[in-house]
Amino acid sequence: MPRLVEMAARLAPRQGYNSTSLPGLRILRSEALLEDVPVLYRPGAVFVLQGAKQGFLDGEVYRYDADHYLAVSVPVPFRMASQADPDCPLLAIYLDFDVHLAAEITAVMTGMAVKSCPSDGGEQARSLVSSPMEPSICDVLRRLLEALQEPQECTVLGPGLIRELHYRVMTGPQAGPLLATLQREGAANRVVQSLSMIRERYHEKLTVPALAQAAGMSVASYYTGFKALTGSSPIQYIKAMRLHEARLMIVRREASIATVALQVGYVSPAQFSRDFKRHFHRNPSDEVLWLREHIGEAS
Repeated sequence: MPRLVEMAARLAPRQGYNSTSLPGLRILRSEALLEDVPVLYRPGAVFVLQGAKQGFLDGEVYRYDADHYLAVSVPVPFRMASQADPDCPLLAIYLDFDVHLAAEITAVMTGMAVKSCPSDGGEQARSLVSSPMEPSICDVLRRLLEALQEPQECTVLGPGLIRELHYRVMTGPQAGPLLATLQREGAANRVVQSLSMIRERYHEKLTVPALAQAAGMSVASYYTGFKALTGSSPIQYIKAMRLHEARLMIVRREASIATVALQVGYVSPAQFSRDFKRHFHRNPSDEVLWLREHIGEAS
């Protein structure tokens, strides 16, 4: 692990998210001790090489540190805490799942029904899973960081290493619940499809009955399945999605706060500011300053 930390530190010289030459791969460097920070991760995996993070969702605690990594199957708002300081900054690799690559790997594993794909169809789909950092994961991360040091190696070997990292995550201890979500079968499939619709139309006026009808489910079964997968109600999820998208738009200076409020679906900018402060514990202007100081960009 010290070798991985050394290489990651070179690739992430500045505070916040450092992009790499490989699509969907970023390295986070953070020197701040954070508590109760709202986050919304994209589907993927987070590998912490130094420091530690904890995710909190619906009463569950998810560790991702030097001994554990976090797999995220669907975008889900949760609260996060992290341990770091200037002398020992947090260093973490963020992999965004390539949807087409994940689907291809899932199809191959399902067709072959190999032992490394331990899903018997009885697993419950889950949005977050914390798993031990196995030797196979550490090995591919080492080779990936080594390739990133050399442009030629990265160009030739990088895509294959990204594919292998997807495979290792999808066949690890969390494979059952993760694949239950990615395979999109049964009721979980309908809820996952509904999340995709919400992601595209979060700024519109969405109601639970309309979402349930679009998913082909009763309101009661839709609500229960939605809460089981995301840890929140549909209305809470939509509100969190709007607020996180607004925060990203504000920090990128895409428009004024009042305009952003309208663009994400709020009728009243005043109500938007109240909900924003309730969710992030800061008003929009202060949140932007805090993000730039502690993280570098919205997460």
